[in-house]
Amino acid sequence: METKSTPSRRTFISLAIAAPLLTWGLTSCGTTGPGGAAAAGGASMWALSGDPNETIRKNSVDAFNKKNPKTPLKVTFFQNDAYKTKIKTAIGAGQAPTMIYGWGGGTLKSYADAGQVDDLTSWFEENPDVKERLFAGAFGAATIDGKIYAIPIQAVQPIVFFYNKELFEKVGAEPPATWSDVMSLVKTFNDAGIAPFSLGGQSRWTSMMWLQYMFDRVGGPEVFTDIFNGKPDAWSHPAALDALTKIQELVKADGFIKGFNSITADSNADQALLYTGKAAMMLHGSWTYGGMKNDGGGFVQDGKLGWVPFPAVEGGVGDPKNAVGNPCNYLSISSKASDEEKEAAKKYFSESLSNDDEVAAFIETGAVPVVNGIEDKIKETEEADFLSHVYELGANAPAFQQSWDQALSPTAAEALLNNIDQLFVLSITPEKFAENMNETLGK
Repeated sequence: METKSTPSRRTFISLAIAAPLLTWGLTSCGTTGPGGAAAAGGASMWALSGDPNETIRKNSVDAFNKKNPKTPLKVTFFQNDAYKTKIKTAIGAGQAPTMIYGWGGGTLKSYADAGQVDDLTSWFEENPDVKERLFAGAFGAATIDGKIYAIPIQAVQPIVFFYNKELFEKVGAEPPATWSDVMSLVKTFNDAGIAPFSLGGQSRWTSMMWLQYMFDRVGGPEVFTDIFNGKPDAWSHPAALDALTKIQELVKADGFIKGFNSITADSNADQALLYTGKAAMMLHGSWTYGGMKNDGGGFVQDGKLGWVPFPAVEGGVGDPKNAVGNPCNYLSISSKASDEEKEAAKKYFSESLSNDDEVAAFIETGAVPVVNGIEDKIKETEEADFLSHVYELGANAPAFQQSWDQALSPTAAEALLNNIDQLFVLSITPEKFAENMNETLGK
């Protein structure tokens, strides 16, 4: 799904295109499926254009077709905006491609609710090796009402807790393990004349990342699952109100740099605050690593950038290994496809998606595929330390919560971003935030 936050994220990532960490999963927020007529018995797929991912997908399809000449797969590439328009039209007209590419969450739920994509639960049960090869946490955004409607593909992009090692050494502090540590560090850094956290708050989705982790750490993934499922008054769950209150306590303690609500993520100013030593910590997407390496004047190369898991909250029930962000991308199978096309698609799922060749190709671009057991391959890369952290976040997460503005409907997502903006500037209370968001449930 597309929200006003997405262009900011997309622009943000494009600025780091020279870095090895660019992956196609963040080039847009829509869905994709197959297009054009495939040969009899074959299947079709649409994908987003742009390298390195276009070449990886094309090579994958070519290799599959050489092994399966009787059921060839046809792939057609589209630019992001053209794709979003075409896929919605095609699905609505009952002319969807065999395989529908997307981001899971709210858009996938709308397809599933309308009977436009197949339930793949039994297929995964019959092919346990395929499911077990992929990150368990990546299936969350592919699961609707307990049923799996898509296969996770490509790369994981979690939200990472970054910190400036040099500033921590300066004040004699250790990175936080708990929320109490965070609040203690806020005082330590403010006393030293250093902003505790950088935040591009004007972009709103950057602030959303804080709520996602706090909701999880306080109440576990079930809190947002109830919201996603439209359970009445789900935003008023005691854990949600507690998380919202803690966020406002952080704001009131001057946890974020002054003027954070006028800083945009598009400009990379939030990253610059971290690597220039104006702020000690930053919660942001793994994709910003490439930008900081490119623009930080040796900050990353000199070993000054650190990262740790998001701190645990005392008394909270969320597993500290849980992650949030963009689990990966997804492929579903159109319910309108023929039986032969569906079988060809499933064969592609089991033979070609995330196989050794594709895994090697993604790792070469600096991406972390959603595939278990690739630690040794990652350790051979130039960015082994950071990519290993990203891998551990994705592979070990019991639950990986999708970015809320992609998980929710466009209407609810826009309301969410507006209310987050008000929450962070303290113009509404946690209770009012919950009241406003409860009105969007099921919309």
